[in-house]
Amino acid sequence: MDAPGTAHRNHCPTCLWSRHLDNTPGDRGADCGAGMAPIAIQVRSGGEWAIVHRCNACGALDANRIAGDDNPLTLMRLAVAPLAQPPFPLDWFATL
Repeated sequence: MDAPGTAHRNHCPTCLWSRHLDNTPGDRGADCGAGMAPIAIQVRSGGEWAIVHRCNACGALDANRIAGDDNPLTLMRLAVAPLAQPPFPLDWFATL
C-alpha cells in the first residue's frame, strides 16, 4: 500500500506490536530482539501521533510514528485506554 509512513515501518499495522531491534533508529544494534508492546499514544507537536512501545524483556521505551495504513480502531483503543482505566477512583469527582 502507498500510505504515508509505510516505507520504514517498525510495527505491525494490525496489532501495533514491534520488535526491539534498534538502539537508535535504524541501527539494528539491539541485542534484545524481544517483542515491544504498544502501551500508549503520544501526540507530537503539530498533531502527529506516535505509538509508545515498551520492550517485554528489558523494559526499554521507544516512540514511533504511526503509518497511514495502521488499524484505526486499534489506534483509538490505545489512545482512549487511560480513560477506561483512570489512575484514581471515579467517585473521587463526586467529592469536588
